[in-house]
Amino acid sequence: MEKQLHLNLLPSRPPMAGGFQSGGSKMKMGPGRKRDFTPLLWSQLYCSGANGPVLLLLHGGGHSALSWAVFTAVICSRIHCRVVAMDLRAHGDTKVKNPDDLSADTMAKDIGKVVEGLYGENPPPIMMIGHSMGGAVAVHTAAANHIPSLLGLCVIDVVEGTAMDALNSMQNFLRSRPKTFKSLENAIEWSVKSGQIRNIESARVSMGGQVKKCEESSSSPGVSNSIEGVIEEEEDEEVEEESNKKRMKEDDQEIKKESIFTWRVDLSKTEKYWEGWFRGLSVLFLTCPVPKLLLLAGVDRLDKDLTIGQMQGKFQMQVLPQCGHAVHEDAPEKVADALATFMVRHKFTEFKEGYLC
Repeated sequence: MEKQLHLNLLPSRPPMAGGFQSGGSKMKMGPGRKRDFTPLLWSQLYCSGANGPVLLLLHGGGHSALSWAVFTAVICSRIHCRVVAMDLRAHGDTKVKNPDDLSADTMAKDIGKVVEGLYGENPPPIMMIGHSMGGAVAVHTAAANHIPSLLGLCVIDVVEGTAMDALNSMQNFLRSRPKTFKSLENAIEWSVKSGQIRNIESARVSMGGQVKKCEESSSSPGVSNSIEGVIEEEEDEEVEEESNKKRMKEDDQEIKKESIFTWRVDLSKTEKYWEGWFRGLSVLFLTCPVPKLLLLAGVDRLDKDLTIGQMQGKFQMQVLPQCGHAVHEDAPEKVADALATFMVRHKFTEFKEGYLC
């Protein structure tokens, strides 16, 4: 197998009502008090629970399995289940032979290989849950029957029509993000204040999986002079393509010289795979022969095929208002409640004793 899996334990206890604590650091809230953006160091993954069906969690593009950390603590307090959250190809700490191949077909095969590597030829009942890109990969995985023991499918805030419409503006969005951060705390602060992750508890865990420390720069005079020479030639030629290369080189130099953290995944380089992730997704989702749950941040995200399918009762849908795109991070308790109710209704598992739904 290509993948190097890191299988450690997530904390078995759910988060305290007042927020996570780490090394005596506590999230401060209230007027005049500064919010705590210090990172929380969790194990690399990403297994929890001892019995019940397996929840296989697939994160969105650029994220990592740590985006499910808070949700995992909550769902394990609701129902009897086991959780496996994995870093997808080229994300987090996963290493593969060809990290540039992020096609839906390749990533779907990855999921099947991971399940086979974990459980052999007799995998336990599995409920697959995916967010955004991970939701698309989950649908492709289910449609290709890479998980023969699949119980059900939950897709979080990804719809073909909305996703396809957003592709034209995606590069502009990616360019609008900071390229670098002075510290991990700075990255966490940006994620919360920009609204990328609205839940500070989750941001303090998951941003560590989105960014990485920059490599040490090669500060020899020869390298520096070579880059300056290239820049001068490009300015003289005034060719747009060369100018783009110049900016890329300048960005690389800025990353190496001035900052400490940058994005783990350059999502702009994955553009050639975007259409393959999302085109035809609604029909694939509707034809998956297992119970299906669609969780959305807004009802306006439904496209025509899903609207018809929902009216025909082909899947269950729930809208979770006041959430951003990272629904499971912004509102982990609401997502856990929706999923727990769905799974108990279909008799996939049972509520834990003492839990009042």
